[in-house]
Amino acid sequence: MPEVIEIPAKEELDRHFSAMGDSVDLINAIVAGQVNFTAEEKADCLDRNVRHLEIMKAKGWFDGYDMSAVDAAIAASAAYQAAQQAA
Repeated sequence: MPEVIEIPAKEELDRHFSAMGDSVDLINAIVAGQVNFTAEEKADCLDRNVRHLEIMKAKGWFDGYDMSAVDAAIAASAAYQAAQQAA
């Protein structure tokens, strides 16, 4: 029997998408040097927020939502972390 996937109501989708925006904003602030965290705190925060974005994207709920900021934040985090490891 195929698995039934329930898509949340629009209001709940909007809340999830807003939370994703919070993760995008935090990732971008860290990458821009606007957050006063230790290097370890930055890495942990980036990992958690990128993981959140990837999990939410994988749900496939967001047809019609503009995911370009989410994709850009994930890419920016990867580039930032690679640069930090190379330094």
